Amino acid sequence: MSRATKRTEPARFRLHAVTWRQWLGFGAGLLATIALFLPWTVLSSDDPELAAALSELPAADVVRDAWSSGVLAWGPPLLLLLAGVAVLAFGQFRAVRVAGLPQLWLVATIVVLALLVLAWVGIGWQFGAEEHALLDEAGVAVAAGFGRYLGMVATVASFVAALLEVLASRRRR
Repeated sequence: MSRATKRTEPARFRLHAVTWRQWLGFGAGLLATIALFLPWTVLSSDDPELAAALSELPAADVVRDAWSSGVLAWGPPLLLLLAGVAVLAFGQFRAVRVAGLPQLWLVATIVVLALLVLAWVGIGWQFGAEEHALLDEAGVAVAAGFGRYLGMVATVASFVAALLEVLASRRRR
C-alpha cells in the first residue's frame, strides 16, 4: 500500500488502542450518570419526633434523586458522560488529540467539578424560599445523599485521568 493511499483511508476506531486513562474517563462519566438515579438530596433531623414525622412522609418528599433536584444536579454528570464518550470515541486519533481533545476533557471536568461544588454549596436552593424557611425553622437539615458523593468521586477520577492524559500528550510531542 502506498503512502498516499494510507493517508486517504478513513481512520477507524480500534478498541485496543483506547488507553486506560480514556477508559477511566468513560467509566467515570458512566458512574456519574448512574449516580443520577441514587439519592442526591436527603432531609433529616436530630429531633426524634421530627425524624419520625419525616419517615412517615412519602419517600419522594424526603429523598430526591438528581432528576428532582434541579439542573445543577443532573447537568454536570451528563456533561461528564458526554466528555467521557468523546474521549473514548475520538481519543485514539492523533489528529484529534493534537487538536486539543485532552485539554478540552480537562476543561470539561473542571467545569463539572465547579458546578457540582456550586450545587453542593447551594444544596437548599432546590426548595423555594418559603419551603427553605420552613425547613430551617423546623430544624430539618438538607444533606447530600450517596449519589451526590458518588458523582463527586467520579468527577475527581475523571479530572485525574484528564490531567494525566494532558501530561502524557505533552510527552508524546
